[in-house]
Amino acid sequence: MVSLYPIVLLTGPRQSGKSTLLRNIFPDYKYVSLEDLDIRTNAIDDPRGFLDVYSDKVIIDEAQYAPDLFSYLQTRVDSAHKEGMYILSGSQNFLLMQQISQSLAGRVAILELFPFSRNELLAAQLLPPSIEKEIFYGGYPRLYDKKMQPVEYYPYYIRTYVERDVRQLKNVADLSLFVKFIKLCAGRIGQILNLSSLANDCGISASTAQSWLSLLETSYIVYLLHPDYNNFSKRLIKSPKLYFHDTGLACSLLEISQAKQLETHYLRGGLFENYVISLFLKKAYNKGEEPRLSFWRDNKGNEIDLIQNNAGQQVAFEIKSAKTYSTDFAKGLRYWSKLSGNTAEKCNVVYAGNEKLTSPDCNVLTLNDL
Repeated sequence: MVSLYPIVLLTGPRQSGKSTLLRNIFPDYKYVSLEDLDIRTNAIDDPRGFLDVYSDKVIIDEAQYAPDLFSYLQTRVDSAHKEGMYILSGSQNFLLMQQISQSLAGRVAILELFPFSRNELLAAQLLPPSIEKEIFYGGYPRLYDKKMQPVEYYPYYIRTYVERDVRQLKNVADLSLFVKFIKLCAGRIGQILNLSSLANDCGISASTAQSWLSLLETSYIVYLLHPDYNNFSKRLIKSPKLYFHDTGLACSLLEISQAKQLETHYLRGGLFENYVISLFLKKAYNKGEEPRLSFWRDNKGNEIDLIQNNAGQQVAFEIKSAKTYSTDFAKGLRYWSKLSGNTAEKCNVVYAGNEKLTSPDCNVLTLNDL
């Protein structure tokens, strides 16, 4: 992208490895972080002077801390007519997108970096030895770099990063209530979002719940999977389903302290489903593509966990946390296939087992097949 645009923006969750990645991929670029208060003050008070010092081939980290700088960047790149002048990065997506839309529209390529994918961990020989540990550990790089346990990492991540962003982005008077809200969201993984129920359980208004949920989305904590609108002459569910971008963080919020608990946990199915969907998300984002994912559910309870849209073609996935395959897993796929007119080749069951199996109704996939 640096060969196509004057500015590239890399955003994503805190501690997903953005700064490390950029400094390793672009060693010939100057690196400056606006986390440094002196540098931030210089960028805010004297943006022209700042850009005179950092005039070309520069990585500006945590760029959202100097919002007025974006207007000066626009003038600078418009007059230079060069590609790859600046790489911006930051974690507060709401503030970044606000400034991009106001000042840099059409001049910037936007990429998103998430914690390690399963393939990345596998390639680095860091993949945990069981599906329970994969879900429990999640993908944040520091866990693997420092050989930390999830219980040593995620509680502090929530306190030092999520709460800091909350203070800066929203006027939340009671942070403990906000943390309770996040934990209630974790207890609803894989469920149809009922905002009124969520608000009531937390003791807040529906409008506050909506505002806080939007904040969690822009902070890359939660992800809303929206329904597919091909109705096939049936009434469809119109609300999204709630997932977390990282299952390790979700496990911490659910107070799961050992991977072994996931063998019998009441949310095992939801967490496994969340983990598989996050693999699809990361695959798309790592290719610089927008994920085209949805789910399908009618008012009679018939449901497909995940539908991937590829060039106008729909591919359906049922996600099951069982390690033993059952032909019943394909029941929803058979129903959807008849309504949609799709063949068995477009239908898949992803299950937690390791055996290579075949079925006349669908493709049977393990995590390794994904």
